[in-house]
Amino acid sequence: MPASPSTARAINDRLALDHLQREGPLTAGQLKQLTGLSRPSVADLVDRLTEAGLIAVVGEAGEQRRGPNARLYGIVADRAHLAALDVRTEGVAVVVADLLGRVLAEAALPIDAASGTGPAVEQAVALVERVVKEAGADRLHTVGIGAPGLIDPVTGELRDSVSLPEWHRRLVAALQERLPEARVSVENETNLAALAEQRDGAAHDRDTFVLLWLGHGTGAAVVLDGVLRRGASGGTGEIGFLPVPGTSGPPSATDCAGGFHSLAGSAAIVKLAGEYGLTAPEPDGEPPAAGVVRAAVQRPDDDGAGRFLDTLADRIALGVASVAAVLDPGCVVLGGEVGQAGGPELAARVEERIRRISPLPTEVRAGALGGAAVLRGALLTAGSRAQDDLFAPRER
Repeated sequence: MPASPSTARAINDRLALDHLQREGPLTAGQLKQLTGLSRPSVADLVDRLTEAGLIAVVGEAGEQRRGPNARLYGIVADRAHLAALDVRTEGVAVVVADLLGRVLAEAALPIDAASGTGPAVEQAVALVERVVKEAGADRLHTVGIGAPGLIDPVTGELRDSVSLPEWHRRLVAALQERLPEARVSVENETNLAALAEQRDGAAHDRDTFVLLWLGHGTGAAVVLDGVLRRGASGGTGEIGFLPVPGTSGPPSATDCAGGFHSLAGSAAIVKLAGEYGLTAPEPDGEPPAAGVVRAAVQRPDDDGAGRFLDTLADRIALGVASVAAVLDPGCVVLGGEVGQAGGPELAARVEERIRRISPLPTEVRAGALGGAAVLRGALLTAGSRAQDDLFAPRER
């Protein structure tokens, strides 16, 4: 059935807003060219979006002539403010941005879970409130949170886990209580990192790939045909529990010790480096493994560094080969701080091993965003949800 006039207007409005989001300020003539709409239709939608406070005149093109078509229209960036959180076991990082994703303020804070769940939650919430104030935002429209662990696909809540601090789960509810007007949502940190690497990083040209997270811990995110896959229980990519050879024994349902995590987690990598005479640098907020891997890559002629990287590549290849055998993604990105530190050198060593042990062609790439990918992915997700709400058609 043909769309009703109101539905057609809503489709046209969203199309124009999407172009303004991607391309930046545009003239009415440019909107006409990009949308394929007639001049009267573009004029109507510009009037509607201006009246709704979603767009405004931000300047003039002014090359040849002046007039309505020379006005530059842009999205009203301060129509909504967003917050993104990267919640780790040892702390939290926060950014506040406008509707276009421009960062206005940011901060990070280590949190000692030993101080108790209540104090830990209060520290994290107070940090968010401080960054919001520094950004000059009156209120938040949407908050996106990235956290380790399983997200219940039905409720959208972070599931209870004996391996993660209790303050992680309490933080979501506390933020919703202290920010009652905001839409607060939580997503697995590795999934957010994959979205960021696809948008701005190593997987920008792929609609099917797997991101293998290598940081303090291990994880994986699966994107198939442009869609992030979470699984029946939200556990797609819990690769730390993957049983692999070379460990003390299989993992348990509550502890990934003995799984792939025991070979490729930060502590395991630092221990492996020590066996080759390499030591981790002083901690500076990133996983100790990232520092030792970066140092090894920078010493290509050092025999110990080379053998360490070879052994590490052997270990990582076990996880990559397992993913390839089940999903055949064609591309695996080594994400997280360790994947970024290893760079093309480590990725090439892993890919060479995959060619030997798997019949499935699998390109292995180094992640471009490292640990920053989680915060970037949380901000992208918050922005998308805010736009879905603000750009939705309203009854007239």
